[in-house]
Amino acid sequence: MTDDTTERITYTADVVCIRDGHVLLITRGWPPHEGRLALPGGWVDPGETSLSAAARELWEETGVRVDVEDLVLVGVYDDPERDPRGRYVSAAYTVTVPADTTARAGDDAAAVQWVRFDRLPQELAFDHRHILDDALSGPRSAAHA
Repeated sequence: MTDDTTERITYTADVVCIRDGHVLLITRGWPPHEGRLALPGGWVDPGETSLSAAARELWEETGVRVDVEDLVLVGVYDDPERDPRGRYVSAAYTVTVPADTTARAGDDAAAVQWVRFDRLPQELAFDHRHILDDALSGPRSAAHA
């Protein structure tokens, strides 16, 4: 534990968007991890909940619109080393969309793609593979989040 009480914590939201045996991944358009695959997500803006931020970020980055009521919490990810920019705490959600849902790259996503569950890459940006594994394996205890 540190005596530094001035640590800045940034609040974010990530989304595991599932469609017919596939998950939606973006190619990051900006550092850190520029060019790597990641889950859609981003900052929770002032006055916004993580639920509304998750829905907004999914829409801005992929063009996929979901209702906040359809988002289900996967967990809160707060490992101090999860982001090279500093202390980022993320509320991660999952949502299932209809099989005919299309996506397009927007905002800070250079590209988007639907990836089959059995073809998921072992490494994603940040701790997104851990989040994805948690989302696909179902409910877990807090000790595993």
